Amino acid sequence: MSEGGGARARGPRPLVWAAAVLFVLVATGVFLFLAWALDPHRAEPGPLERATALPNVDVTRGEDAVTIAPAGDPSGVGVVFYPGARVEADAYVASWAPVVEATGVTVIVPDLRLNLALLDRARAESVVGLAPDVETWYLGGHSMGGAFAARHLADDTDVDWAGLVLWASYATESAELSDRDDLRVLSVAGGRDGLLSPDEVEGHRPALPDSAVTTTVEGMNHAQFGAYGDQPGDGRPEITDEEARTTLASTTADFLAP
Repeated sequence: MSEGGGARARGPRPLVWAAAVLFVLVATGVFLFLAWALDPHRAEPGPLERATALPNVDVTRGEDAVTIAPAGDPSGVGVVFYPGARVEADAYVASWAPVVEATGVTVIVPDLRLNLALLDRARAESVVGLAPDVETWYLGGHSMGGAFAARHLADDTDVDWAGLVLWASYATESAELSDRDDLRVLSVAGGRDGLLSPDEVEGHRPALPDSAVTTTVEGMNHAQFGAYGDQPGDGRPEITDEEARTTLASTTADFLAP
C-alpha cells in the first residue's frame, strides 16, 4: 500500500515540471519579443535636423505623434502615416518634410503600440484631431505600416479616408480595396528593396483599385523610405539617400498636390 501510495505521489511531478518548463519558455519568449519590439530603429540625427530646419516646415514632437506641417497656409489635405515595423515615427520626418514644403499638406506620423502597426492599425482615428484644419485625409504607411493602413480602410472608421499612400508596401485581398472607386491610391516600390521586391509589390497589385498609381524608384532600397540607417536583409542601394528621398518626395508630392 505504501509503495502504491508513493507511486501516486510521484505521478504528478512530471506534469508540474512540464508546466514549469512551459511557463519559463513562454515568459522567455514574451521577454525577447518585448525587448525586440521596444528597441526600434531610431531616426538618424543628421537628416532629422536638416528636415526640421527647413524654413517652410514646422515639425512638432507631441506625446504620441510627430506632426509635420507647413509653416504657411495649409492646403487642407492631411496624411496619417504608419511607420514600418520597429521604426520610430521620427525616422520619417526627413522623407515627408520636402513633401510638406512642396504641397502644403500636413502629415502626422503616430507612435504605435510596441512600434508595430499589427497591434495598432486603428491608431489613425485618434490622431486626426491634431490637425483640425485638415479637410481631406489620406492614410498611409511604410512596409508593415502600409499593409495595416490598407487593412484599416476595410474597417468601419470614423474618418472618411480619401485615399492610401503605400511606400514599399502592399494591400492584401482582405483589405477589400480592389472595387473601391472612392479611393485614390499611390504605391511606390524600391528597385533595390531586399525586403519587399518590386515583383512582390506587383504581385499584390490586383488588391488595389484599377486607378491606383504605381511606380518604382530605381536604385532605392527598403530603408531609404525612411532615415534610420541600414536594415538587415535589405538590398544594397544604387542611389544615395538624398537622391532616393528627393525622387520619393517628388512622386508623392505630385500625387497629393491640390
